[in-house]
Amino acid sequence: MMEHKGYIGNVEFDDEANIFHGEVINLRDVVTFQAETVKQLRKAFRDSVDDYLEFCAERGEFPEKPYSGKFMVRIEPELHKAVAIQAKLEHKSLNAWVHDALELAAK
Repeated sequence: MMEHKGYIGNVEFDDEANIFHGEVINLRDVVTFQAETVKQLRKAFRDSVDDYLEFCAERGEFPEKPYSGKFMVRIEPELHKAVAIQAKLEHKSLNAWVHDALELAAK
């Protein structure tokens, strides 16, 4: 993975084409990049992100922010009840309990 201005690029290598190619993964818009060397790849990634930001500015649009820190999760009522009870037992809000569980799972 690569990061530039809060945007994350995921990279793969195509052995047949002998080329690296990647995509900015924390956008709904499709922003891609490719190169033959790691040095060129880093530049292509940064240039793609910068081009995206410049394109948005030219159109008078706000660029999509990588993440707001808010998301909605839909779960079964039984699971909702179970995690709410567990959060209470740990003297945490449901939000704090979910935050801690996700942080642990993401490590």
